[in-house]
Amino acid sequence: MAGSGEDYFIARQKKNERRKQRLAIISIISFAGSTVFAAVPMIQRAMQSPQPEPVSVESSLQQQAQGYELVLQKEPENQVALEKLSLLRVQLKDFKGAMEPLEKLIGLHPDRQDYKVMLDTIKKRQTESD
Repeated sequence: MAGSGEDYFIARQKKNERRKQRLAIISIISFAGSTVFAAVPMIQRAMQSPQPEPVSVESSLQQQAQGYELVLQKEPENQVALEKLSLLRVQLKDFKGAMEPLEKLIGLHPDRQDYKVMLDTIKKRQTESD
């Protein structure tokens, strides 16, 4: 009798192992299926959506300059906005436009030699470009 009990136990273990294997296979298939169903619409949307056009450096600098100009409309003596605006205009090669905020900075801060040096440099660059 002990043999039939062991046989039953071994048969039961094999049956449980097969159930575990089936459950594992079903779980893997379910996981893969749900991943595919989630990824396919996302890939389709990515392929259909238009890609933004790269912004040119010059247009980016112009937008930044416009932002500083807006700040200066509200705060005409804002030192940071005046400095940044003059630097941006130099980068845009608008030397005449860069001189205006620098002259205002020199008027507000006559002790700052770096503003005077920069203004002289811009004046020289403007005459070279003319």
